[in-house]
Amino acid sequence: MSFKATIVRHQAMIESLFALEPQVTALAARISDCVKQGNKILFFGNGGSASDAQHLAAEFVVRYHKDRRPYGAIALTTDTSILTAHSNDYQFDTVFDRQILALGRPGDIAIGLSTSGNSGNVINGIKTAKEMGIWTCAFTGEGGGQLADIADECVAVPVKETARVQEGHILIGHWLCETLDETD
Repeated sequence: MSFKATIVRHQAMIESLFALEPQVTALAARISDCVKQGNKILFFGNGGSASDAQHLAAEFVVRYHKDRRPYGAIALTTDTSILTAHSNDYQFDTVFDRQILALGRPGDIAIGLSTSGNSGNVINGIKTAKEMGIWTCAFTGEGGGQLADIADECVAVPVKETARVQEGHILIGHWLCETLDETD
């Protein structure tokens, strides 16, 4: 695979994001209201999506471009003691549930990242958040998988290739940060 071929696939993914503009614009407004009311965003996912969850939580808490007040956000993928203790004592499929029960409150937003939309622990985390009255959003790839039918909102990057989906998630996440910077 050539570098040029990868860039061409990346460009095609970028072009596909234009169709998501109304959806992500509405999401930006919801997130802005959430954090400005003192609530928080709970990000979670596995593998590369876990890294993306951490990346986005850091941008919310620290800053994106401009100095502004910190916004409440946490990645449920960062505490190795919680992750390993829960997975050992219970099971990995409920690793996010327990954290959402401990940290989440109505008014918060839970954002589960899963390129396939079928990650068991992300599905369970979204279900737990909904049961608690927390509004939920899934970031997925094309079709949305099971999460499309479970989350309150599903932002499905309309491509199948995992790397391109993750690139789309970060681009959308960065745009959300830019929007928050502009409205603060």
